[in-house]
Amino acid sequence: MTISPLTRIRRFNRAVTTEVGALDTSFLGRGRPLGIARVLHAIGHFGSDVSVIRKHLNLDKATLSRSLKTLEQDALITLTTDPNDGRKRHAQLTPDGQAECAVYNALSDQNAQNLLARHPRPEALLAAMDLVASALSVDRLELHRCDPRAEPAVYCLGEYYAELERRFDRGFDVSLSCDPEADDMLPPNGAFYVAMSDGLPQGCCGLKGTGKGYAEIKRLWVAPSARGLGVAQRLLLACEDQARALTISLLRLDTNSALPEAARLYNKEGWTQIDRFNDDPYPDLFFEKALC
Repeated sequence: MTISPLTRIRRFNRAVTTEVGALDTSFLGRGRPLGIARVLHAIGHFGSDVSVIRKHLNLDKATLSRSLKTLEQDALITLTTDPNDGRKRHAQLTPDGQAECAVYNALSDQNAQNLLARHPRPEALLAAMDLVASALSVDRLELHRCDPRAEPAVYCLGEYYAELERRFDRGFDVSLSCDPEADDMLPPNGAFYVAMSDGLPQGCCGLKGTGKGYAEIKRLWVAPSARGLGVAQRLLLACEDQARALTISLLRLDTNSALPEAARLYNKEGWTQIDRFNDDPYPDLFFEKALC
């Protein structure tokens, strides 16, 4: 028996449709279908600008307009026109709308907990979900420049250090590495970028100013579920563009041969292998790139 990829995808689609209640006329028993409930949640999550909500939900104007009208009739939102731009509309939650969102969130959380509880390998299930979500949302992934001490950046760095600990033969202790100071990765010295997907950090990369005639690329990491989707290249190019904006013409970086995918990426992106340029105990491969 041969089972085609299309058959497997359709099985997956049917399973998800059933599990999330996509066809229910009363999603989570609250009297309205999933589509309208998603619009209500988006207003609370993404702000009041209707155009922003439509972009995040990928809805056409007519569909969104019908959902907003229903929510307004139910006294869950108010719709107003922007006083500074008559073409813009704003949707804001009423107190009843805020309460309804809270109920939806509580019910959704309980459903999620139930799903994980009935699976024998919840972490494997979550990893599979992350993989699917990354594949489906890669076009909506956004790069944000932030302070390397901000929560999303700290999360990414923690995941990065944990991975090095697992993959290096002698482990990894960040206190023994040449860990860059935060100020070296902030303007006007450098920059730090985090890749975000629907509120979740998916990768990071820093541009470290050195004052030595070159800057360094530091802490390039991408979540396992998002690898192979071009996220690392986007982060790397963002740092290169920022280096040019700061009139930095030469970049350097280091890595370890235990991370062969990193070396392949740098070779592919036009980096040249050079001799050691620092005394960090962990790297054994060194690269540089002249910026045009």
